[in-house]
Amino acid sequence: MQVLKFGGTSLGSSTNINKVISIVEKQTGNGEIICVVSAIGGITDALLKAGHLAKDKNANYKNVFEQIKKKHLLIADELISVQNKTFQLELISQLDALKKLLDGIYLINELSPQTGDKLVSFGELLSSFIITEALKKKGNKVARKNAQELIVTNSNFTKAEVKFEITNKNILNYFKTATQKITIVPGFIAKSEHSEITTLGRGGSDYTAAIVAAALKVKTLEIWTDVSGMFTANPKLVKQAYPISYISYQEAMELSHFGAKVLYPPSVQPVLFLNIPIHIKNTLQPENKGTIITNDSQYYSTEKPPATGITNINNLALLTLQGNGMVGVPGFSKRLFEVLANQKINIIFITQASSEHSICFGIDENEADLAKKSINEVFEYEIKTYKIDPILVEKELSIIALVGDKIKNHQGVSGKMFSVLGKNNINIRAIAQGASERNISAVIAEKDVKKALNVVHERFFESNTKQLNIFITGVGNVGERLVEQIKQQKSYLLKHHKINVRIIGLSNSRTMLFDAEGLSLKNWKADLQKGQKATLTAFLDTVKLLNLRNSIFIDITANRDVSKLYEHYLKESIAVVACNKIACSSSQKSYSSLKLLSLKYNAPFLFETNVGAGLPIIDTLRNLMASGDKITSIQAVLSGSLNFVFNNFNENTKFHDVVKQAQLQGYTEPDPRIDLSGVDVARKILILARESGFEMDLKDIKNDSFLTQNNLKSDTVDDFYSTLIEDETHFQNWYASAKSKDCRLKYVAEFNNRKAKVGLKEIPIGHPFYNLEGKDNIVMFYTQRYPEQPMIIKGAGAGADVTASGLFADIIRIGNN
Repeated sequence: MQVLKFGGTSLGSSTNINKVISIVEKQTGNGEIICVVSAIGGITDALLKAGHLAKDKNANYKNVFEQIKKKHLLIADELISVQNKTFQLELISQLDALKKLLDGIYLINELSPQTGDKLVSFGELLSSFIITEALKKKGNKVARKNAQELIVTNSNFTKAEVKFEITNKNILNYFKTATQKITIVPGFIAKSEHSEITTLGRGGSDYTAAIVAAALKVKTLEIWTDVSGMFTANPKLVKQAYPISYISYQEAMELSHFGAKVLYPPSVQPVLFLNIPIHIKNTLQPENKGTIITNDSQYYSTEKPPATGITNINNLALLTLQGNGMVGVPGFSKRLFEVLANQKINIIFITQASSEHSICFGIDENEADLAKKSINEVFEYEIKTYKIDPILVEKELSIIALVGDKIKNHQGVSGKMFSVLGKNNINIRAIAQGASERNISAVIAEKDVKKALNVVHERFFESNTKQLNIFITGVGNVGERLVEQIKQQKSYLLKHHKINVRIIGLSNSRTMLFDAEGLSLKNWKADLQKGQKATLTAFLDTVKLLNLRNSIFIDITANRDVSKLYEHYLKESIAVVACNKIACSSSQKSYSSLKLLSLKYNAPFLFETNVGAGLPIIDTLRNLMASGDKITSIQAVLSGSLNFVFNNFNENTKFHDVVKQAQLQGYTEPDPRIDLSGVDVARKILILARESGFEMDLKDIKNDSFLTQNNLKSDTVDDFYSTLIEDETHFQNWYASAKSKDCRLKYVAEFNNRKAKVGLKEIPIGHPFYNLEGKDNIVMFYTQRYPEQPMIIKGAGAGADVTASGLFADIIRIGNN
């Protein structure tokens, strides 16, 4: 004998009911079937709504009834056909009885718990009647047995308590003589010892199925719903969540208590005591394996992980009773919990400081005001005499709970959970861990729930896959290349590095575009053109509002206003990757502040491309420093654009033409004066000096400019180019001087003895800088460990592709962190 229970979502339409019938028919080959059914989806709520409208003398209850009637008649017609007159008359009769009950409620202006139970019982009675007739039509040997004739309860209406001795006897006696292959039983409803209609409360249909299964001692109780079992997390909030194949009763209870909606723990107590497995399956996808709830070790073929799932409860209020007058004084807890019990307020979460100075507990937010009023009244004397403080109420909170039987046997689970929450700027308001150590619960802001579930799920259930959510400001030449590189390497990174990179937001100076699930990069340029109007603050606000885990803001601009927003991103624990050099070359105070914010909020602040584009210059420098080495001096050619210019300038070219070529090929800034003035190189050596541990400002760097005063005083880029033509002789003289000494011109940055300078130098044959070709950069680090032969880093130091690669490398560094 088998017991199958089908919930309201499984019965929401004739299509779904036909799927239920198909499932039942397939299983008849394995023996007799007892099919427990809920009301058709949405009907219980509609019945309650109609009842309350009628009680309030609102004639709209008739409209709600008509909707209920219409839904049942439509499903019945599609399944059975109205031409079955006997069936149609009986269905109309039951609906008429419902209408008369609602009319009576309207007339007497009263809806007692007893009448309410009678009202909602129509849902299961109607659905079970329709399904029974639909099965008969298909030629099945089927009968309906009203649960009110089997299950006997007390008279505690809306949540009646079962009289198991007589109930079990009724069930055994009936099925001992039943001859039908399929028995349909309406769930949720019962009758009292005095023949009053009662209901079994929340999860009542599951409870009915569990009562029948336990009485008959079946091998398995099957609960069919609209999901494929219990998931590692709510799949609506965590896209990577997946069904749990096997789970213990205790784990299922914990997950359900903390918000998992598949199962209501009290409803399955009858089968739990007998260790009858519960199999949760999906009516809409019956081929899916589902979840088996059991304590039987034979189901577990492999070692169970420490954590089984993570879940949450929203709409939580946290109440704190505290005061020095509580310490060492007995009775405070008793009085507190008594007042809550008297008001029938359920405590969801509780923790108490070891000092006895405070008690903190969580309740439903809707009951917070009542709890506050009641507690303050009970402790009025203690509050007036300053022994305790008035009850403190915090709202808009949630509980997240990590659940697993093996948590207590694995060290560091709590540490991993709280660490990943902290790294994502999720503040923990309270913590509790049961004595069984089967769950770790934390109270957080409700706005952070989705992020919290995702980061904890990622840490414990996704094979160490890390999702990075990218927001890019500046999608010009370099930005475009970065987007294309991410698009190209996405699958590779996921497969080989377990990093899932998603671009969530893009912005240029005109428009911005967002998608919380990740932008489709197929036509991202066209999509961005149709995006919303862009502002820097709106972009920041949207990133904060989305509140995604492992968020990274990438600045690929030369905009000072963008750099001023870094601190706001870092304070939200959003990593910052900067191509823009302005922030790191601004005042020492500002630079140090950003570094401190990065540490304080566990938000990486990376700017590898500030020096050397894609070359690992800053990363190498940081590794030297971290290993205990110390920088003594630095010599470098740090401008790919200037190196390109002087490598291509000679007596047969014009300086103006070479600079123009460099700009057209993307080696210089749109305003080439930034490169040629030496300011850009000065910023780079400043950044290297600071990363070497020295405090310095841009004004401290000596800049020996090779430009003329005419060049430096130009007002516009066009004016600047005109002055280059006018001063061609000046530049030819530089070239001629170097050539006469068999030297080559290089723009060199130097740091030594806490002093730095930049300027054009004549480099002799044999020097490491002499053969530096094209747009290459070179850096020589002299350190305590490399005092004579420096550590040299050399390679392409300009260009959109290599700069984008450098930004991409910073993203991967964050992913590997």
